[in-house]
Amino acid sequence: MRVLLAEDDQDTAAFIVRGLQEHGHVTDHVTCGPDALLSGIEQEYDVMVFDRMMPGLDGLSLLKSLRAAGNTTPAIFLTAVSGIHDRVEGLAVAEDYLVKPFAFAELYARLCSLTRRPVLKTESTALMCGDLAMNLLTRTITRGKRALPLQPTEFRLLEYFLRNQGQVITRTMLLESVWDLHFDPKTNVVETHISRLRAKLNDGNEPCLLRTVRGAGYILDKPSAS
Repeated sequence: MRVLLAEDDQDTAAFIVRGLQEHGHVTDHVTCGPDALLSGIEQEYDVMVFDRMMPGLDGLSLLKSLRAAGNTTPAIFLTAVSGIHDRVEGLAVAEDYLVKPFAFAELYARLCSLTRRPVLKTESTALMCGDLAMNLLTRTITRGKRALPLQPTEFRLLEYFLRNQGQVITRTMLLESVWDLHFDPKTNVVETHISRLRAKLNDGNEPCLLRTVRGAGYILDKPSAS
């Protein structure tokens, strides 16, 4: 294992580093939150061990920042902060929580357990189709250099097409997935929104991305090369 250890107590840190070295593992030890944040962003680790109370940036804020930056490395809080609320708060962002004083054998067993768990991949925050791009974090859409202002329903509609690009999408699928309707409202709500969305996607000079498949539905796909 390669371990990131953020612990400002030198005796505790030395105890952990020595124990991990005896088992053949490598530990990067830092003593403050900002250094741990930098290491967590720039380096790859198998597991991270954080104290809750550290100079510069507390362990909870540190891990939240790493998660926001896309770091999914398993983490355990090793801390004297032992209240029920504190543990619940810590386990909302970390995979494990161990209260000091602790036995190294238990810490090591928990680290081994964490590294055996499959790491969940984070879902992409960007959807693309040719020169069309949707940013799910900022909720912005661009085509080439042109920004596309969409209404909320138009945004959901385009997101559904982008997630299923290249597939023929039926009217029923759109009613269920975009409007959460499990019956036909007998209106042209789908057709109206498709027409508005298509008009915003194309300025007249761009290849058409959203096409009607006669008798079947609609498809969003990259324009075929001529």
